[in-house]
Amino acid sequence: MNLKRLALAAGTVFFFFTLPGIFAQGFSLSGILDSSVNMRSGAGDAPAFSYGLEEYANLRAQAKIRDQAVLYGALNFTAAAGNSAREASEWGLYQKGRQNGLSPSSYADGENYVSGIELERLYFRLNGDYLDFDGGLLRLPFGYGQVWGPSDFLNPRNPLYPDARPRAVLGAGLSWYPNDSNKILFFGAAPKDPLSEPGAGGLGGISLDRHGDKASLQLLYVFQSPHEGAEQGLHRTGLSLKADLALGLAADMLYTYNREAETGVEGLSASAGFDYSFLDGRFYLLAEYLYNGGASATSAEGGNLAGFSNENCLYASLLYRINDYTSVSAALIAGFNDVSFTPMLRGEHELFQGLTLTLSAQFPMDRSLFRNDGEKGEFGPLPPGLDGGSRFRFNAKARLRF
Repeated sequence: MNLKRLALAAGTVFFFFTLPGIFAQGFSLSGILDSSVNMRSGAGDAPAFSYGLEEYANLRAQAKIRDQAVLYGALNFTAAAGNSAREASEWGLYQKGRQNGLSPSSYADGENYVSGIELERLYFRLNGDYLDFDGGLLRLPFGYGQVWGPSDFLNPRNPLYPDARPRAVLGAGLSWYPNDSNKILFFGAAPKDPLSEPGAGGLGGISLDRHGDKASLQLLYVFQSPHEGAEQGLHRTGLSLKADLALGLAADMLYTYNREAETGVEGLSASAGFDYSFLDGRFYLLAEYLYNGGASATSAEGGNLAGFSNENCLYASLLYRINDYTSVSAALIAGFNDVSFTPMLRGEHELFQGLTLTLSAQFPMDRSLFRNDGEKGEFGPLPPGLDGGSRFRFNAKARLRF
């Protein structure tokens, strides 16, 4: 790590730990500490067996400034070894929304590990009776989808990595609450490429939320200015619904229109699903389908680093609560077009309040399980475009909340 990066990291940490003295009356500090170990059985050029170790902490701070303003901040600390370190330093899975890791350039080498510090959130909120203003490095979430999240295009999701923390964007939002049931949000965000020409790829938009006793509706419109080398910008329109009836129902869709490319139906990303609890809440069932257009917000071909290549995808899970402290679940992610799927098992046990042990396993499969025709599947052991993959992944994690 060079001196400039070291000074920046030291200054960031110093700022966080001096906040209590600055805002003694309204300061709170919380966070999580994850200690995890993973093991993998490789496919392709990956080792037949590998393991990784990771120590990860997320530290969150909140400071109130009287009753009119709040300052929020969050830091990520990571130390990793084995395949956890190799993935982070070689090609940055963090960019794909697939884990908590940092940018490869943020890491420093140690004796037997790599480590890094990342600023995750840093923004302020001004509170009013009918208006709120947020500005800085913050989260701008959209839509009611629980799994695929087409409308949540600023933070692409991947259900293969359910513990990945939502990423932030540098932007601002003005929220107006005309009454208890409605919210109107005006927002804007900087371009994906922070070094782009002024305005190239920047975006702005509006969302409208209406909440009823049994149902909620969100409408979304976003315009993204042309990026460097393009003549036309992108228009995104979204619709998201949820209803709490006998089943919990949710539908989420986002259409991306590029006039320069004359986008058709391939610009549509849409999900629909339900969740249901039964037998006094001991069982919880969740299922959600995704239609993934080739130029949509959830598509890899459309430029989404966390996107998918299958046009039709399905996620289904069943959770069983053994008691108040222990639960087990089974889930399946499937791509219909290339006949690939990943079964997942997960178990959680709260050892005591604030400390939870989680065991999880994934078994990537595709049509090669039934016939060796050379076809690779997106959710299989060796996804297309990669030289190495995994036939089995196991992870054990202890999470401490404070």
